[in-house]
Amino acid sequence: MMNIDVLTLFPDMFHGVFGQSILKKAAEQQAARYNIVNFREFADNKHQTVDDYPYGGGAGMVLKPQPIFDAVKSCQEHAKTTKPPRVVLLCPQGERYNQKKAEELSKEEHLIFVCGHYEGYDERIRQHVVTDEISIGDFVLTGGELGAMVIIDSVVRLLPNVLGKEESHLQDSFSTGLLEHPHYTRPSDFRGLKVPEVLTSGNHRLIDEWREKESLKRTYERRPDLLDTYELTEKQKKWLLEFQNQKK
Repeated sequence: MMNIDVLTLFPDMFHGVFGQSILKKAAEQQAARYNIVNFREFADNKHQTVDDYPYGGGAGMVLKPQPIFDAVKSCQEHAKTTKPPRVVLLCPQGERYNQKKAEELSKEEHLIFVCGHYEGYDERIRQHVVTDEISIGDFVLTGGELGAMVIIDSVVRLLPNVLGKEESHLQDSFSTGLLEHPHYTRPSDFRGLKVPEVLTSGNHRLIDEWREKESLKRTYERRPDLLDTYELTEKQKKWLLEFQNQKK
């Protein structure tokens, strides 16, 4: 079972999320355990303040180290896992999140997400508690909660048996290095809009080839940057040349 702790000042944001869809299924199957922690409860002052003015002046407030340090320690002791946890700080300065990172995190026993607010974090949190700083994109949110939800969803769906079929996530966009091919379902003819004949042919070799080619075509048209690091087969090189000629 993967232990997932979320440190937040707004725990109510997560209650509905963990009780829905795949995240709920993962908990029911005991593939994942969720623990929402209001780290204000770990503040060592009577007013339970978790932020203070930055040394040297400047705008905004900074999260103090003590509540975060103690909350992480408490989560670690409660989980009782054999390996140290990965402590993920949601931060615009962090590395850009991608599917490869999701796959990496899905192999861990224990993840702790730190969702901040205000101007930022005391640097000692980054230096002595956090193992990963992650950003979900080049934009700024009010806090780290929505980013944590995105990462948790993308990780939990990769846990064994959570999606039902082991191959379900293997063909996802980005998992293979390419965008996913188009999908169709019944009816085969919807108001004159027909499903490609190859998909109703029953010939699985041709279907697989069509999907591979369409996956490459969609990547070329929508995310050509992904092809800069993708190792093409000889067959895919011919297809790519075909797409390029069609564009001229």
